[in-house]
Amino acid sequence: MAEKVTKAPAKKTAAPKVAAEKKPAVKKETVKKEPAPKKEAAPKVATVKKEAAPAPVKAVADKPKTAAKSAEARSAKTGDKVTMRKGVVYATGKRKDSVARVYVAPGRGEIIVNDKPMAEYFKRAVLQMIIMQPFGVAKRDGLFDVHAIVSGGGLSGQAGAVKHGISKALLLIEPELRKELKRAGFLTRDARVVERKHFGFRKARRSTQFSKR
Repeated sequence: MAEKVTKAPAKKTAAPKVAAEKKPAVKKETVKKEPAPKKEAAPKVATVKKEAAPAPVKAVADKPKTAAKSAEARSAKTGDKVTMRKGVVYATGKRKDSVARVYVAPGRGEIIVNDKPMAEYFKRAVLQMIIMQPFGVAKRDGLFDVHAIVSGGGLSGQAGAVKHGISKALLLIEPELRKELKRAGFLTRDARVVERKHFGFRKARRSTQFSKR
């Protein structure tokens, strides 16, 4: 028998690889855009502020200068004043718990306290002397009438309040008396008052009686 001859399959020979030619890279030319021309801003116009018209000047009449201040100007701080009645001056006097409303006017030296003559209201000679002290220092005895309304405190405090009020009223009438009245201490409000009672004492200073047992 004839032997079958098997032919081996022929190997396909690969085609030789041809190196691909590299194309040179073409650089893209970048075209620079020219910047757009800037718009010129309109020139600023300086704003001129309108000046306010000057206020009209009021004509002020020249006030006559007086050497001495009026009684109303002097009494603005103290509250004392010259009343509407001609020649009557009002002043307030204080002492301890007493307050006196004093009206002083030119007269013959008559002094009335709470609608009573001074000798009838203040029966003690010491209290009458206290009230008359401002007139003695100012040397104006018997030249002014006094009408006083007093309230609060005792007779001693009320007499001091009337004296304080008379002194302030005389100062309003005649400012030249300030030196004499101030030197005597009649224009200063006496601030001395009774001391209060303290705890553990019978009075302000009086202590309880000592007890040994």
